[in-house]
Amino acid sequence: MVTWIVVAVVLLALLVLALVVRPVVARLPLLGRAAVRLQHRQAEAEALRVTAEALQERAEALQARVAVTQRRLAVIKAKRGG
Repeated sequence: MVTWIVVAVVLLALLVLALVVRPVVARLPLLGRAAVRLQHRQAEAEALRVTAEALQERAEALQARVAVTQRRLAVIKAKRGG
């Protein structure tokens, strides 16, 4: 008699486990697609980061050129008596 009770409890536990796992397993393909989309976005973000760093370096170089040009302009104005 105890054996049948144990078997029934184990079967009931397995049934509950199957019912709980079923929705998770049903969503796995959606989660996989979402993961792929996130990986693509991560790659795009990395490419944008590299581009932003290059633009930042270019802006710093241009800022240095502006400073040099302003100093040269000041020298030219000083020579002209302005």
